[in-house]
Amino acid sequence: MDITIHTSVLPHDDPDASLAFYRDTLGFEVRNDVGNGKMRWITVGPADQPDTCILLAPPAVDPGITDDERRTIAEMMAKGTYGWILLATSDLDGTFEKVQAGDVEVVQEPTQQPYGVRDCAFRDPAGNMVRIQELS
Repeated sequence: MDITIHTSVLPHDDPDASLAFYRDTLGFEVRNDVGNGKMRWITVGPADQPDTCILLAPPAVDPGITDDERRTIAEMMAKGTYGWILLATSDLDGTFEKVQAGDVEVVQEPTQQPYGVRDCAFRDPAGNMVRIQELS
């Protein structure tokens, strides 16, 4: 089989704030931005990886989701337990400094984990956990 990862989805509740984080703070390029107001679907990704995307989407827009499920999703987003993504860089310290300068919520400074990975963590404007691992 020849399968690649094309797009991963993260929720947003403020498309402009999410766009600023992924475009301006992380340096991703905007590939698509459709919709209006809070009902916007924004596709971003690293400029040197045109076939790999993150779709920033409004949560719980599926008509099959109940009002109780929508409330649960909103509560989980507010706590930062709904969405997350794992990114990687060869310069963790430099990347941490640049992202931290973007006025973001730092969850963890660069740390050597007991399971052998060195990483750091932030929350994006929607509360999604963004962990960045250091490539060896």
